[in-house]
Amino acid sequence: MHSFGYRANALLTYALTILALMCTIASFSDNFNFPSPSVEIQVLNFNWFQKQPHGNDEVSLTMNITADLQSLFTWNTKQLFIFVAAEYETPQNSLNQVSLWDAIIPAKEHAKFWFQTANKYRFIDQGSNLRGKEFNLTLHWHVMPKTGKMLADKLVMSGFRLPEEYR
Repeated sequence: MHSFGYRANALLTYALTILALMCTIASFSDNFNFPSPSVEIQVLNFNWFQKQPHGNDEVSLTMNITADLQSLFTWNTKQLFIFVAAEYETPQNSLNQVSLWDAIIPAKEHAKFWFQTANKYRFIDQGSNLRGKEFNLTLHWHVMPKTGKMLADKLVMSGFRLPEEYR
C-alpha cells in the first residue's frame, strides 16, 4: 500500500499535467481566430511646428482616431495595448518611428471608439528633417492573452505631409 505523500504527489502531478494540456489546447485555439480590425486616423490640425533651440524639429498635431478592434478579442484575450506611431524616412535612417499616443483596452466593450486628441508624446526629429516630409501614421496593437503567446500587428495609414514652414 502506498503512503499518503506518494498518493498526494501522484494526484498533484496528474492535475498539473492536465492543467498544462488544457492551457496548450486553449492557446492553440487562438490560431483559428482571424481578426479584421478597422482603423481610420485623420490629422485635423498641426498645432505647432517649430525648431527647438538646439536644432531639432518638433511637431504637435491634433488627430481623430476611429477604431473597431473588437474582432481582436477572444475568450483568451486579457487586454490590448495599442499605440499610434509616426513613421518617416530621413537621409540618416531608412525608418524613423515616433510614438504619438497609446492606450490599454481592458475589455471588448471598450474596443470600439472614436475620439479627438493631440499627440500624447512629443513628435521630435533629431535634426531639421521634418519640413515638407511625408509620413505614415501606424496603429500598432499587441494582444495580451491570458495564456499563450502575445500577438502583434499593425495597420498603416499613408499620405500625410508636414508643413513646409515652421509655425
